[in-house]
Amino acid sequence: MDPVRTIQVNTAPAYEVRIFEPAAISSSVAGSQVNPFLPAKQAAEEVAAFLGAKPNAAPDAHGAAPDQQAALPRVFVLTDETVDALYGDTFMDSLGPLRESAVRMVVPAGETTKSLTSLGEGLEAMAKEGFTRSDVLIALGGGVIGDLGGFIAATYLRGIRYIQVPTTMLACVDSSVGGKTAIDLAAGKNLAGAFHQPALVVIQEGFLYTLSDEILLDGLAEAIKCGVIGDASLLEGLESLFLPSATTETAAQSVRARLLTPAALTRVITAAIELKRRFVEEDERDNGLRQLLNFGHTLGHAIEGASSYAVTHGHAVASGMYLCGRASKQLGWSEEDLGRRLEDLLGALGYRLVYPYDAETLYTYTMKDKKRMADTISLVVPVRAGRCELKKIPVSELMDFITAALA
Repeated sequence: MDPVRTIQVNTAPAYEVRIFEPAAISSSVAGSQVNPFLPAKQAAEEVAAFLGAKPNAAPDAHGAAPDQQAALPRVFVLTDETVDALYGDTFMDSLGPLRESAVRMVVPAGETTKSLTSLGEGLEAMAKEGFTRSDVLIALGGGVIGDLGGFIAATYLRGIRYIQVPTTMLACVDSSVGGKTAIDLAAGKNLAGAFHQPALVVIQEGFLYTLSDEILLDGLAEAIKCGVIGDASLLEGLESLFLPSATTETAAQSVRARLLTPAALTRVITAAIELKRRFVEEDERDNGLRQLLNFGHTLGHAIEGASSYAVTHGHAVASGMYLCGRASKQLGWSEEDLGRRLEDLLGALGYRLVYPYDAETLYTYTMKDKKRMADTISLVVPVRAGRCELKKIPVSELMDFITAALA
């Protein structure tokens, strides 16, 4: 099966993002459906082919083709309990000649898995199994698995190759591309990490058809972010797709019925990745332009922390974008009222716009943000649709910003 789109990310090293439309779609009252096993099978076959496996080679007594035994790397597959229950066996069995020596590590699902404990367990598991620098880690899952897996790969033997196989909307449109890897510390989110670009990203849209509405919305928030910061046409397209019309559909039904079509998914995923590719290529180490991708994240991370991660990343970022747009307009930093525009779109999709945390609480968590430098912090300010700017303010003015956001 050939990818419907291939995006080259010209970092060092360069790599491809291969996007595959779902196969075997059928329609019903519940919306579009796919065979849940095909995405895992096709993604595994794509990974195996990339790593040099020949699916038709005759295996020897040990299960490997004779001409491949020395050349093929071993693979360490990291996934979580939710993804493993759906796809784990199918993915592993579809790795072809790589299956015999592959190792699978399954961790609990959720943000709390992005921890020092999980990092240590992954590194110890790879060392115990004798993985070498020529071997490859495969991150099969959402953003948590991609972040954790990438960090394990970045630190094991001072860096080995890894492949991203995202299974959530958020991971497809954002976290699988760009090479940011991280874990959380007790003091805050993503405070330990490394820049380590993947060797390949395989996006199989069929994975997304099994997601809940809440998880779809998690990723859609990051796509909306891309529209605000650098692609006004993407924002307009999402508004056309999701703003209320003369229909009796609920917001949740609207997400599934309108987003889960190959044309819509490919358009949204491709636009988001193309924008991120541009930012990453110009500023791989996050010293300037790439920081615009943090729009909504300063207050979003504060909301996540204040909720002890009961509020998931995309939902927190949605609120953070709305609050930032609202504050920026009130403080005279914006040409356009993006807060009102985001209120309309995010509200129609069913996001919660304001969480029950006061300014003091959000300030406390924002002070732990990794974008803070000494007594200043950089905010991403929406100027108008498709354009944001970095605004460095003294920490002493941060409370005024948060108060304006909540006013």
